[in-house]
Amino acid sequence: MLDKIFTWWNGATIGALLSIKGSSNFVGEDEFGNRYFEARTNRGSYDGRKRRYVLYNGYADASKVPPDWHGWLHYTFEEPPTVQPFKVKPWEKPHVPNLTGTPLAYRPKGSILRGGERARATGDYEAWKPE
Repeated sequence: MLDKIFTWWNGATIGALLSIKGSSNFVGEDEFGNRYFEARTNRGSYDGRKRRYVLYNGYADASKVPPDWHGWLHYTFEEPPTVQPFKVKPWEKPHVPNLTGTPLAYRPKGSILRGGERARATGDYEAWKPE
């Protein structure tokens, strides 16, 4: 309960939840469980547009927002993906959040987190020696 009051990185705080749910309409949810809202009025907006919000499912990380919802959040698309679905090209890969710093992050051969073992350098490397 205390983490909902004092921390924002584990999800929205209680104040943000109450503010967003009280002044906004639910627009939709993505495949990752993130929920999207749009303010009922443009009051408090600096550019005259209704504010748009995302409540992350779990850890707050902007890379967890798929491209179609990102476009809607940033006013690139007027209609949300629930009304006008994003046209995915056949060559596009599915969205993957940034995994840096997680157990699923890429670890090349020789990485300390992968055991630190790598092949010895071949003759193309010459160590620097001060003159």
